[in-house]
Amino acid sequence: DIIDVKCKPSHESDNFGSEIIDSNIKSNDNNDEVELSDESPAGMYTANQSSQQRGDKDLTCKQFKCPICKKSFSRKVGIRHLRIHSDEKPFKCSLCEKSFNRKHILKAHLRIHTSEKPFECSFCKKSFTCHSSLIRHIRTHTNEKPYKCSFCEVAFTQKYHLHSHLRIHSNEEPFKCSLCNMSFKQKSNLNIHVRNHSNEKSFKCSLCNKLFSQKGTLTRHLHIHYDEKPFKCSICFKSFSQKSILTRHLRIHGNEKPFGCSICSKLFSRKSTLNTHLLVHNTEKPFKCAFCTKSYTQKHHLHGHKCIIKCEKAFKEDICS
Repeated sequence: DIIDVKCKPSHESDNFGSEIIDSNIKSNDNNDEVELSDESPAGMYTANQSSQQRGDKDLTCKQFKCPICKKSFSRKVGIRHLRIHSDEKPFKCSLCEKSFNRKHILKAHLRIHTSEKPFECSFCKKSFTCHSSLIRHIRTHTNEKPYKCSFCEVAFTQKYHLHSHLRIHSNEEPFKCSLCNMSFKQKSNLNIHVRNHSNEKSFKCSLCNKLFSQKGTLTRHLHIHYDEKPFKCSICFKSFSQKSILTRHLRIHGNEKPFGCSICSKLFSRKSTLNTHLLVHNTEKPFKCAFCTKSYTQKHHLHGHKCIIKCEKAFKEDICS
């Protein structure tokens, strides 16, 4: 199959946006000592031609080695790469004061201000601000996963997803909290954790004004208002409002139980069920009755106990009357 990666033609209404981008890029030209563009021209790619195959030619001539991480490069991109280590971001947006370490990222960012999306998918006509986003999107149509894990053979559509996955094998946690010294495998998890310190809830529901600390939690919450269930099971065609619920549901079909007890090796399909089971081993009973001295390992057991108390009380009152 042929994938036609098209760049949409520019219209007169887009000229103002293009002028803004050109003006910003020119003002940053002095910072552009060594910079390669991500804005590839319109071209033709075959669906079965992986990113790794397209890069085979480059892999044979890597001459430049980074003195910090020892990575090699096929072209003189050392200065650009070193910005990753130094956290240098010389390319500044004059509209919102954000900074970037690469010129093409600034250029893509500027299209947020101008609403330009020149890169169009030939499959579904969806448009994107940068070429690399289009290529990643096309892989959802072709199911191409060029980035493979050498440990467990899991494959990914994006390189950074592979890097994140590899931390599971290496147990590396490079993202550290400056407030409590906790560390995380993913930067997104660190960001969520930091919000817990400040109790920051910056994501607001426009329908009920409820606040959330995570954008994903807000998105899942919105499904309740719209009664949306976009995640469908391919086996029994049940629909779910959240991807995580669909994932749990799929374990029923596959009889998958990925959560194991470290004490008795019992397996569970849900992490929450494992956590409940662990209370059996440590004899912890956190759910205490407010009416008597009884306590329970599980919340629903306490709820059942309260119902019994209420029924008994009602029965006694009925006899007395």
